[in-house]
Amino acid sequence: QVQLVESGGGLVQAGDSLRLACATSGLTFSSYALAWFRQAPGKEREFVAGISWNGGTTSYADSVKGRFTISRDVGENLVYLQMTTLKPEDAAVYYCAAKRLSGIAYHKSYYGYWGQGTRVTVSS
Repeated sequence: QVQLVESGGGLVQAGDSLRLACATSGLTFSSYALAWFRQAPGKEREFVAGISWNGGTTSYADSVKGRFTISRDVGENLVYLQMTTLKPEDAAVYYCAAKRLSGIAYHKSYYGYWGQGTRVTVSS
């Protein structure tokens, strides 16, 4: 079955960097768009970044544009989220998500597969 497993979360200070990874299995990696979402306490799960099936297109939420970078390693079936200049408002549980077919979607309802999440805490 399809599995997504996130790793790399932790406690950092404001201004620090962190790289999240999502290991995927059970899917044809090149047939799926992948994305990172996050959910802070009391808030809706929101789109952070997405990457198309071939890595040719990426998209970011305005709040992270210029600070976060999404990438995918086809050989290892991994997707990464490099986060720099972290802010306290970036603190959340970060989820990896997979969507069949090629294009990035911005709403969580389009993604059929989810990881369990990894927590990022940013101290000020």
